[in-house]
Amino acid sequence: MSDLPLARHELSATLAYCRGRAVSADEFLSDVVALASSLPETRYIINLCSDRYRFTVAFAAALMRRQTTLMPPNQTPDFLERVAHRYPDLHTLSDAATDALPPCGPRNVMPAVPADHVAAILFTSGSTGEPQPHPKSWGALVASAQSELERFATLVSPGLALVATVPPQHMYGLESTVMMALEGGLVLHAGRPFFPADICAELEALPRPRGLVTTPVHLRALLDGCTEVPPVDFLLCATAPLSPQLAARAETRFRVPLHEIYGCTEAGLIATRRTVATLEWQMFRQFRMRQDEKGTWLTGGHAATEFLLGDVIELGEAGRFELHGRTGDMVNIAGKRTSLANLNYHLNSIEGVRDGAFVIPADTQDAVTRLAAFVVAPGYSEEDILAALRKRIDVAFLPRPLHLVDALPRNNVGKLPRLAIDGLTERLTAKAG
Repeated sequence: MSDLPLARHELSATLAYCRGRAVSADEFLSDVVALASSLPETRYIINLCSDRYRFTVAFAAALMRRQTTLMPPNQTPDFLERVAHRYPDLHTLSDAATDALPPCGPRNVMPAVPADHVAAILFTSGSTGEPQPHPKSWGALVASAQSELERFATLVSPGLALVATVPPQHMYGLESTVMMALEGGLVLHAGRPFFPADICAELEALPRPRGLVTTPVHLRALLDGCTEVPPVDFLLCATAPLSPQLAARAETRFRVPLHEIYGCTEAGLIATRRTVATLEWQMFRQFRMRQDEKGTWLTGGHAATEFLLGDVIELGEAGRFELHGRTGDMVNIAGKRTSLANLNYHLNSIEGVRDGAFVIPADTQDAVTRLAAFVVAPGYSEEDILAALRKRIDVAFLPRPLHLVDALPRNNVGKLPRLAIDGLTERLTAKAG
């Protein structure tokens, strides 16, 4: 197969903003070559860099050495230990590995990478169980980024700076903040601001055009936490369905259209929609869906083989479809059927609820007879929340129990891993006992 360039930037163009300083593509390549020359002879590296520029330098250095980067969904000691056991020929890179790199001088040409090289192995988030690995070739990652750039061609152009609240180790973060930047001549922002004031400050410090890549959880916190937000030229959201109301608030405040991505670790980005305009998603042209009694199957893109999607999907025409919740989220109680996504929508629409989630208790066996819920609502009682829910949902789906908590154990992209929910349940049960 052919070789594909590491990036599409002119060597003199800005590739990143790091701590207030513009970094050229040529300087980036110098850092990449310096780090690549210091890497040990291993088959894999695990990239734990939280700084997005350093992550990209480490990712590119591994590519130049034809190594494969492992991208864990979390950095807990237990998970990293299991990764090291599964991939013993492994070297770990963190932010410190890119400090004080020896100067390598200017580069005269952009290096290329074989399209069939396995560039990365990403892992599912663990929201439904044990994280599973999925290898991605360099060619597939490039093709996916090019499709995303084509879809958003009227909104993104070379020089657009991207601030992101999602980590680059996540499929969405890798595709929409690293690969799209490398392939589109965009400028990646090194940081990953978390608090609303920090996100606004980082955006304000960047020249326009500039964009924000975020999640529903981060977006809601940002809009609630800042009275004024800087205008942006591109606004992208993913990892969980976004309500039309929150999308409309975001468009009004940021003064730009908001687009959502639907995707998964297995296939990467699959479809997009402008949430305020339609419930339907529009697939990227490289994908195809078919349905049978088991559900909806996806093929194409950089999905290695056809696989069964974990969502309830209603297929439309010309590559359009609607989502009706996760397959595992559908619940049937007393002959009445709904989805956890629908229940979560109503829970989080209650005034005073900052965050909340319905869950199917872990001890439920064949039939779901009750649901539980965790709610962050300072100043409100369980009775207040239940009374509001009775006005919104059928009483059969009222949570028993409903736990008021200080925070939900969401991961760095806003998802709730099943293990984290089970751990929270155990702690609350022990405290009550």
